Amino acid sequence: MRAELFHPDRGEISLNKVLHALSDPIRRDIARTLYEGGPMVCGRLSYPIAKSTLSHHLKVLRESGLMATEVRGTSRVISLRRTDIDLRFPGLLDAVQVTAPAPEGVPGASQAADVPGSRREMVSARG
Repeated sequence: MRAELFHPDRGEISLNKVLHALSDPIRRDIARTLYEGGPMVCGRLSYPIAKSTLSHHLKVLRESGLMATEVRGTSRVISLRRTDIDLRFPGLLDAVQVTAPAPEGVPGASQAADVPGSRREMVSARG
C-alpha cells in the first residue's frame, strides 16, 4: 500500500517554498500549463528530462502547496491549487507570470533541451 501524498493545508503554505518552487523554469512552465489547461494526468507532460527529474519537479510543486495530486487507479491527476494560492498570497501567480503566456525562449516542453548551460546540455557535453 502506498503512503498518502503530502499536501500542506492552505495556512501552512509558505511563501519561501512557493517562490523556490517557481524559481525553476520547468516548474513554472508546469504551473502555467495547469493554469491554462486545468487538471491533467501527469503522464501527459512532456519535457526532455529524465522521468525521475520530472517526478522531483512535481514533488516540489506539490509539497510547496502550488499543486495537488490525486491518485486515480494507476494514474495521477495534477492540478494547480489556484484558489488556495490566491487566498494565501493575492496576486502572486500574476506577479511571477504563471498566468501569462510563456515568453519566447523560456524552457518549456519543446525548448528545455536547448537552454544554454542547462544540466542536460552539460551532461551531453561531458559525453
